This record gives sequence, C-alpha cells and structure tokens, in this order.
Amino acid sequence: MRNLEKNDYLFREGEPCEGFFVVQRGMINIHRISAVGKLQVIHVFHSGDSFAEAALISGEGYPANARALTSSAVILLPKTQFVALLRKRPELALRMLASMGAHLRNVVALLDDLTLKDAEARCIHWLLRHCSIPYESAPFEIRLEHPKRIVAAELNITSETLSRTLARLREKQLIRIIEKTILILNPRRLALTMRQLLGEAL
Repeated sequence: MRNLEKNDYLFREGEPCEGFFVVQRGMINIHRISAVGKLQVIHVFHSGDSFAEAALISGEGYPANARALTSSAVILLPKTQFVALLRKRPELALRMLASMGAHLRNVVALLDDLTLKDAEARCIHWLLRHCSIPYESAPFEIRLEHPKRIVAAELNITSETLSRTLARLREKQLIRIIEKTILILNPRRLALTMRQLLGEAL
C-alpha cells in the first residue's frame, strides 16, 4: 500500500518500473511535461482503476508522471512477483490486456481531440465522452470530480479558454452549470453541434 498526500508524486517519467498500481481511494493524474514546460494530462484514474500495466513489459521505465490530485491510496502489484504469476495464470494476462486496451482507447481519443478539433469541439467531445446517453435528448448531469484546470490540461487548452468555451455553450443553451455539476440539456443536440463544428473546420 502507498499513501499519498495531494500533489505527491507516485513515480516520474523514466523511473524504473516497480510494478503497476490499483487506486484504492482518491485520484491519480497521469501526465507528461513538454520540452517547454507545458503539462499534458493523459488520464485521471479513480478508485478501482488500474494503471501502468504497460510498463511491466516495456523495460524502459514509466512512460509518464503519476501524481495524486487528492489524498490518495494505491496498491502496488510488484513487477517480479506479478510476471511470475502471469506465467502460471494466463487468464490474468487476458484481463491485463483488456485494461491496457481501455487505456489505449483513452489515448486515441486524446490524440483525436488534439489533432482534429478546435477548443469548442474538444470541450463538447469531452462532455459527450462523459455522457452515457450521447444520442438521447434527455438531460444528463456530469459531476466534475477534479478541478477545471485538470480538465483544461486534458484538452490542451488554458483554464481561461475552458471557462470561455463553457460560457459560450451556456449562452447557446446547450449546457447549464450548477456549482460542480454540468447539466447537458440535450445530448443529441450537443453531438449535432460538434458535427457542425467539424464540418465547418473541414
């Protein structure tokens, strides 16, 4: 068990791999820092999530930084012992591959946001990814579990740009913001707005 206070680092990019982790409580922010010092959030892991499985077999150390967003506790599954267990229990390898596949889908979605969309479309895409009914008309609530600056970093925009973008979506009556909750008034209409934005960009 590893206990972390807010902003404590669990590991840094390039450090040798001890194993992979499961979040018991709290939130862990996986990010990289560019050559010019800009932070890029890759993903935020919550209670029950596992991460850093790929480092078990890469032999190159951890590919990014891991830092606690809140007071957190994680469980370390040591590399040597776990790899030995995989040899005896191949079904565990299949489960680990499924987890790594989910992480890869998150990275692909991130790359899609960074390369294909402007700030407004990125923001809408983020909202739709966190909406379980993106093609329905019924309102849907998204509870913000971490600060807006983390969402902004995940979208590769500034906090100010995120605030302005959310304000525009509110003016268009696509969302409503109530404290730490974003209410998507009509997910289907929001998805249509994103398609229209992409069509204009093309």
